Amino acid sequence: MNEATFLTMTRAQGFTVLVSKDRASSLLAQMVLLNRILSEINDFNIKAASTTLTEEYKTKTVAALSEDLNTWLKNLPAHMHDTPSNLQSYASQGQGQLFVTLYLGYYHYGQMLFYRFLHEDVRSYTPRTHFYAQQCKEHAVRLCEIIYRSEEVPGCDVLYSMVGHVLVIASTVQIHTLLFGDEESVVRARARLEKNFVILTKLRALWPTLDICMERLQAFHRACRSSVDTSFCMDAWMVRFLVEFANPISDKNGVERPWALEEIGIC
Repeated sequence: MNEATFLTMTRAQGFTVLVSKDRASSLLAQMVLLNRILSEINDFNIKAASTTLTEEYKTKTVAALSEDLNTWLKNLPAHMHDTPSNLQSYASQGQGQLFVTLYLGYYHYGQMLFYRFLHEDVRSYTPRTHFYAQQCKEHAVRLCEIIYRSEEVPGCDVLYSMVGHVLVIASTVQIHTLLFGDEESVVRARARLEKNFVILTKLRALWPTLDICMERLQAFHRACRSSVDTSFCMDAWMVRFLVEFANPISDKNGVERPWALEEIGIC
């Protein structure tokens, strides 16, 4: 049921209260729908990295999953759209963090689906790959921005550990813009990286396990310094980087090494 309805129920009402049959207004129900799409995105990325798939299959699968995300967003009631006024409204109901979490999922799943096109767009430009690469960047930017807004609106700040992982992925997309974007977009990407680093450092103070996230960001940064041409390639290493967020990861060349925060060079 709608969270507002649930939170206003009392013992006296019990199960006699009239509950709307509308399921679309439940934030938790929408999260369940999104998680089903994420499962398919993860399965596709893993399958694409471990087996040889035809271009036709990959094209159809990405198009179908993209449409699933678009349909989910289109079917949301207007009061659940990602707008500053809706965030304020949910915050006033004590559900601001849940609202932010919902959109962190949506934007993260989008960047996961379209991430492969960052490499393809640079290597062999086509209207299709460029469109999907821009979709990845848009999802990553929106993910960063909703985290920033969550810190500005009382009662909306999201401080659970998974935020660290999705923000690391979004930060690597900003690194792509630093390497391949125009002058104006580079300035904005660098500002986001600096802000993301501050947030990650704050989260790491709350969740020591996020040391792994910082190590993974370091490994990615070293991969970019080693070979810009292959660092965004959706190979087995990249899939592990995107999916296995709780596990340490070796350097892309297979060399393990300790990390230091100052090596990132964005703070």
